[in-house]
Amino acid sequence: MAPVTGLRPSPGSWRLASILRTGGSLAAGVGGGVQAGRAERVETVPGMQRVQFSLHNAFAAWNLSAFPFVVLAVLVAIAVWYLRADWQLALRGRRWKPVRTASFLGGLVAIELAFQSPVATLAMSYFQAHVIQHLILMVVAPPLLALGAPSTLLLQTASRKTKQRWLAVLRSPAFSAISHPVTVWFFYFGVMFVFFLTPLINLAMHHMALMDLLNLGFLFGGTLYWWPMVGIDPIIHWKMTYGMRLLNLLLGSAVEAFLGVAILAASHPEASMYTLASTHSGGALLWVTTELSTLGGFLPIYLQWSRSEQRAGLRADTHAAQRAAQLEPVAAASLRDTSGQHRPPASAWEAAWLAKHGHLPGGTVAEGPAARGG
Repeated sequence: MAPVTGLRPSPGSWRLASILRTGGSLAAGVGGGVQAGRAERVETVPGMQRVQFSLHNAFAAWNLSAFPFVVLAVLVAIAVWYLRADWQLALRGRRWKPVRTASFLGGLVAIELAFQSPVATLAMSYFQAHVIQHLILMVVAPPLLALGAPSTLLLQTASRKTKQRWLAVLRSPAFSAISHPVTVWFFYFGVMFVFFLTPLINLAMHHMALMDLLNLGFLFGGTLYWWPMVGIDPIIHWKMTYGMRLLNLLLGSAVEAFLGVAILAASHPEASMYTLASTHSGGALLWVTTELSTLGGFLPIYLQWSRSEQRAGLRADTHAAQRAAQLEPVAAASLRDTSGQHRPPASAWEAAWLAKHGHLPGGTVAEGPAARGG
């Protein structure tokens, strides 16, 4: 992400995008969005001071408003529950994979960074930072939370009453409607198009309470999209095969890439506090990171598919062995050949059974030591 350089605030809130080069000539800004000698009107978020991008601000400009602290308190409570549930399983002698714990806690940290880190602060002035915040809430945090399998952990450690309530929610018609693939696509992709390609983004950036609610909605939509794609928890409604998951991922990446290209080709800034150059840079960033997120989502789906095939093969081998064991007593009746002589046992367990009982489970009598009274 490369912010527009040379932008300085003025009392009249007008910005002149210029870069002083050797010889004092003016050149274009990032992405060609701000041309030499051209002035752009750039406002600030009401009640907030414009934060210029710098190395110091990239690490120190944390969002200290009330809402991020509320989010932090909720995230800490969820993390405490998860770790206590993990500990309860350990006390029962049951192992919960550490990678699941690390993934879930990583998802919580990602949500905190999206709401309170300098990314959230710089999003008030730079559209590139807004895109990064958007990607964290929709592409980074939800898959990490899903890989943590919190629903499975809840069902294994909660009280019977809590389990019944949670299962009632998962099996309810309302949850079935919300988790329908068409509904999920609307919450994930439809809302993005409405937000970025309409004046809604400018309205939300001037009313931060609305922006906070929309960010929570983005997180919710991302959770609905990624949970059945990479999640380990059992899915009650609208299960997808691994092939359908990959197809859904590829189709979604094409839609999101199209959105990035549309923003990159925009003729006006996304919001009044962003420059056109910043808008174009954010669109390009969304386009590129869509390809990376597709690769990142492909990897866990492929690994889960491979492990599923291995487990299916083991189950097939076990079933075949059990079926053979059921048929062996019937086959033992044919140990006596047409001449009346006994053939050798067909397997080691038959030999052991004959040595102990003198006959096989099918009723065939053999001339073993037990049959001769030996």
